[in-house]
Formats: sequence, C-alpha cells, structure tokens
Amino acid sequence: MIDSKGDGQSSRSALLDVLTRRKALRRPIWFMRQAGRYLPEYRSVREKAGSFLDLCYNPELAAEVTIQPLRRFDLDAAILFADILVVPHAMGLALRFEEGEGPVLDTVRSMDDLRTLKPVGSSWEVNQVCQTVRLTRTQLPSHQALIGFCGAPWTVASYMVGGGSSDRVQAKVAAYQRQPWFCALIDRLVEESIEYLCAQITAGAQAVQIFDSWAGDLVATELEEFVMKPIGRIVAGVGSRHPLTPVIVFARGVGVQQKKAAALPGAAAIGVETEFDLGEIPDNVVVQGNLDPVVLLAGKDAVRSEVKRICGLVDRQRHIFNLGHGIRVGTDPALVGEAVETVRRFDV
Repeated sequence: MIDSKGDGQSSRSALLDVLTRRKALRRPIWFMRQAGRYLPEYRSVREKAGSFLDLCYNPELAAEVTIQPLRRFDLDAAILFADILVVPHAMGLALRFEEGEGPVLDTVRSMDDLRTLKPVGSSWEVNQVCQTVRLTRTQLPSHQALIGFCGAPWTVASYMVGGGSSDRVQAKVAAYQRQPWFCALIDRLVEESIEYLCAQITAGAQAVQIFDSWAGDLVATELEEFVMKPIGRIVAGVGSRHPLTPVIVFARGVGVQQKKAAALPGAAAIGVETEFDLGEIPDNVVVQGNLDPVVLLAGKDAVRSEVKRICGLVDRQRHIFNLGHGIRVGTDPALVGEAVETVRRFDV
C-alpha cells in the first residue's frame, strides 16, 4: 500500500504492527520527549505560547510541537504533547510550573483532601488535550501512529503528596504505612487514569502508554501493591472499553521486576530503562527502549555503536526502538537523526 504522499512509504503503521504482533515491514522508532527543548522549532513555539501549561492546553500549538519531530526524523509515531500532571490538575488541584524548579502542585494528604477532588471526564483540561489529539491525527499520515499517555498512579500520587516536588519521601512513608487516604488516592487515580486514556483513544489515539517514572522507588510488596497492581487495573480497564488499542507499560527503574510488568495481562509491550539487560526479557514479549539518552550527547561513533548493539539484542518483530528515558536538554538534533538512520541501516 502507498500513502497519499505517493513517496513509496507503506501506509501501514510499523508501531501498530509490532504492538499487535503482525509482521512489521520495519523496526518502529519513536523517542520519549522527542518534542522538546532540544529542538529550536519547539523553543520558538514555547516562546509564543507563554508558559509550559499554556502550551499544553493550546490544542493548535500542542499539536504543532507533537508533529515537529516527525518532520525532522523518519519516525513511526508521534507522542502526544501533554504532561503527566494533567489528571491531578483536571481533578481540581492548582498547578503551575516554575522556571528551573518544575511543577508546583496543591497537595493531597488526607481523606478530606481526597473528597474535594473532581472527576476528570468532563473537565476543561482533558477536553483541551483531546482536542490536541484530534488535531494531530488529522495531520499525520497513516504510517505514523499517535500515542496517548498518562502518568501511573504511584508517580502521579507522589507528586500530589509532595506538592510537585521530586522528593517522594512523604509518599513512600504513606505507602509503607498503608495510610487509608493514600490507598484511596491510588484507587481514585486508577479510575481517573482509565477515563483519561479512554478519552484520548476516543479522540484518536491509536496506542497509549502508562508512564511510571518513579516505579523504582518501591520494592517487594510495596512495588506490587502500588505500582504493578494499579497499572494492571488500568490496562484491564482500558482493554475492556477499547480492546483493539494497544497499551504500553513503562515502569522505570524496577530492574529484574520488569518480568512482572511483562506478565501483566493485556499489556502489549513494556518499556525498559537503560540499566536493564534486554536479554532478560522473555522472547514472547514486545520490548521498547533501553538506549541511554546520554549516548545522544557522546558523538556519532558512540551513537552508532550503541544503536547497533541494542538492535542486535532484539528481533525487530518484537522491538520498538526508543530510549531508556527522555531526550535530554542540550541534545544535538543531528545525533537523534544519526540514531534513526543507524536503525534503518541495521535492518536493511
């Protein structure tokens, strides 16, 4: 099949082929944080938008920065430009981003706080994000898929308890103590995350990813209770309403416990961090990620060497080439392009 451009590019999505276990015509590539400050065109749009949140909730501008990387690089998917804190913001918590400091969020630390939270389904914030999804889909050719996403309950809860701080100590204490309000917060985030992802899918997202950026904070029974089980419930909830939409699970930092993520019923693929040995993943699991984002700061030789090493570890029919985390600020776009071209040359 040929797309409407007539340039010989197959209209099939390599990403969706791999996620649904169909024979892929090539190894799919996308990068976490592929739209961002390393791109001059992003910085231009960000300046036009004003604040980071203003950009997130401006559908026209958010769609533009979502698509920008695909104009530069031969990628197989766009990742929705939004933030993992859309859900608590839509639930009614005040949110702002301080330059050089990150998010500042109202806190939830009691049952009374929890009772003030609103459902996200009819919120203005979710509506704006879904409008971005719709606009983006109209601008993408059929071979480039659109990925929606949400933050996982543990990561989002840690920000809600800590007030946006990257210090997760208060959330970890609440988890270890099994504070009733904290357990109820996790349950509520499961419900609202299902609603949020399903809204994105209805608007046009063709796959979704659950980001648990701080999953590696927890071990043993806490990891199971507050990371794996909540993610599994979201996968099941989305799957019951949209059984044909693949769900990718990214539980960053859990190491050998990635096998538990891989075993979650209904998960189409797992993302893995840089530190994890891809050889530990069972041969029947679709795997995504693993390239160290710092390699993209280290020059062409390092990029070529690491890309080839990773591609050699996993058959392309069950591999989505990506990073172990997001592209770093200061990355040279030319080295991102080098990574993409090295993958393409490897599979020829």
